[in-house]
Amino acid sequence: MPEFTCILWDVDGVIADASAGILPRLREVFTSYGMQPPAPEELSRWIGPPMYESFQRSGMEREQSLDAVARYRELAARDGYAASVAIYPGVAEVLRAVQDAGIPQSTASSKPENQVLAILDHYELTGLLTTVAGSLPDPRTGGNEDKATVIGRALTLLEAAGADVSRPVLIGDRVHDIEGAGQHGIPVIFAEWGFGDPGESEGSILQVGSATELRQALIG
Repeated sequence: MPEFTCILWDVDGVIADASAGILPRLREVFTSYGMQPPAPEELSRWIGPPMYESFQRSGMEREQSLDAVARYRELAARDGYAASVAIYPGVAEVLRAVQDAGIPQSTASSKPENQVLAILDHYELTGLLTTVAGSLPDPRTGGNEDKATVIGRALTLLEAAGADVSRPVLIGDRVHDIEGAGQHGIPVIFAEWGFGDPGESEGSILQVGSATELRQALIG
């Protein structure tokens, strides 16, 4: 019997590497404000957390950060949400193996849900998931939902689909994945191939360096 009754997947840095499109768009947004873009090694840290928070950490006020997110999303729509996105080696096979094992699974991503769907549809992965949850607009902040909110909605959707959500696990690559899951008492498997620094894995129950290791952790 598998240890986990359902599996939640982060997307950026776990399933998909969208950095080839994200980083040039971020530079374009900063340039549009006459601001110096952060260095490339700094921009990679933006992948995963809510983007409006990252813009604020870069020195923008709240309203400007929300406007910057809107500009970024216009660029993403222009380019195509699945453009310059690659699926990490072996991860699609893990998704299929989890489905074959009969374990319900869902995304739980801070990435806007329409973008998550576009990537999954493009790579024909949507059908492997019981449900899909990405970040939706949050009227409380004016931005999008935080990680904990998305995780909670993913669990609700899975339960509505008949899944056993008594022993979930989240696969993530950033500290905000661990913090968001922690609000629900959910353990995290940390994907070392993602965008997190090594110290961000603190609090996870396991660190995996490959899709093969991840499959072994999930279904043996």
